[in-house]
Amino acid sequence: MLTVSGVVLAGGQSSRLGMDKSFVNVNGQSLIEQIVVKLARLSDDVIIVTNSPEKYDHLKARLVGDIYHGKGALGGIYSGLRTAANSYSLVVACDMPFLDLNLLCYMILLARGHDVVIPRIGGFLEPLHAIYSKSCLEPIDRLLARGGLKIIDFFFEVRVRYVEEGEVDIFDPQHLSFFNVNTPNDLEEVKKLARRGRGN
Repeated sequence: MLTVSGVVLAGGQSSRLGMDKSFVNVNGQSLIEQIVVKLARLSDDVIIVTNSPEKYDHLKARLVGDIYHGKGALGGIYSGLRTAANSYSLVVACDMPFLDLNLLCYMILLARGHDVVIPRIGGFLEPLHAIYSKSCLEPIDRLLARGGLKIIDFFFEVRVRYVEEGEVDIFDPQHLSFFNVNTPNDLEEVKKLARRGRGN
């Protein structure tokens, strides 16, 4: 299996939730701590992309700031890839409590020979649950330079392996891997699922 870095994007504003989503406590542990612990099982190089490093310095991860400020998730992916120790990085958002290690391992196994490995569920892509190679850096740089912020807009320049719904279903038939916390209702649902032992 390829050696990958793990990149957590922690730059969201959490405006709909009304609090910093990365530090929401679920089952006695913050969301971002749960994610860092899971990624550490897949990688020795876990990175948090944040412009507020003081919030995260208690976690066992490298902290890097945005190279391009104000460029959203695309800028965060770029910063993570630029500083990653490995050629491939598994990139996730800071509010995805139900990452499935078996699905992530499967995606890593698919990465060789591709620049992006990304799930496609119901016709929608999951760019913050994907693997990117350093070969994406130049296309992302060009996209950012022309003012683009949509992650998938550089895909035509790289080799993409789409992980189709049937493949995802083998590991995560309920697609909880892609559940993220944007609203108070989402948070309540996460807590209910966690109490039932989901996401372990």
